[in-house]
Amino acid sequence: MRLIDDRAAGHVDILKDLYPHVGKAWLVGVTGTPGAGKSTLVDRLIATYRKEGKRVGVVAVDPTSPFSGGAILGDRIRMQRHFTDEGVFIRSVATRGALGGLSRSAIDVARVLDAYGCDVVLIETVGVGQDELDVTRSAHTTLVVVPPGGGDDVQANKAGILEVADVFVVNKADREGADAQVRHLESMIALGREIKAGRRAVQVHIGHHAGALGGAPVDDGSWSPPVLKTVAARGEGVDALCAEIVRHRAWLETDAGRERRARQQHEQLLGHFRDTLIEAALSELGAKIDEAARSVQEREIDPYTASEGLIAAFRTR
Repeated sequence: MRLIDDRAAGHVDILKDLYPHVGKAWLVGVTGTPGAGKSTLVDRLIATYRKEGKRVGVVAVDPTSPFSGGAILGDRIRMQRHFTDEGVFIRSVATRGALGGLSRSAIDVARVLDAYGCDVVLIETVGVGQDELDVTRSAHTTLVVVPPGGGDDVQANKAGILEVADVFVVNKADREGADAQVRHLESMIALGREIKAGRRAVQVHIGHHAGALGGAPVDDGSWSPPVLKTVAARGEGVDALCAEIVRHRAWLETDAGRERRARQQHEQLLGHFRDTLIEAALSELGAKIDEAARSVQEREIDPYTASEGLIAAFRTR
């Protein structure tokens, strides 16, 4: 995991060797606003899964230390009661400036834990926002954790959150505003489904007049995220949450669920291809990129033409 997280020489070969042994673990993403209690909830999920005899891995994505560039390790400190449990392995990785709430190596580290024999791998992200939704491309089931109140924050991010959440968790539900938050989220989900249903109805109407044979039903079997309340500090609501994760896992075996998994695999492959292509271009072009950057700085050339030139140079190699 250290070699993979550091992206040391040969780390890709390690991942290639491990890949035939992955695919057994269930990956659960845990994301949400800072202060929502994600780490406490993960701690309780670990305890619940261990009672069921499951081996648990945790990838805790922490902010990057400004001094060492490594993870600050705040999440591992919160989960320290599991340190002596041989059925639990917790690894903190730093974001190292990566956008999307995940570090570049988080999913690769999760694959190591999968190959190692974990039944469940929990991936806790730094936070959630419009640009921090990458966890949904990697996890089978994604939990979005929100505190009571905070309706304005959720409203601001609703487009992305509605796409990323498989289960909404209103944590710290013993505090004022929890019920209002649940109602707000349920209204948001219902509105999102109405908008999608309206779009499908328009498509069916257009298809009918264009001579299409019939139309797709409005209820397309898609997943509607439930909204649960938990008090993770006391372990309340965690069993119900685990039951919803099981229900979502079963849904992923339906036609609609398999289509979603196929889209996720496609997006993951595009992500790997993009990273590999960029790394290859940076390695090959090196000095040419520096030269192009200097030319743009001196306004001898615009950045668009410079980029096209770099692509042309890379293609000739």
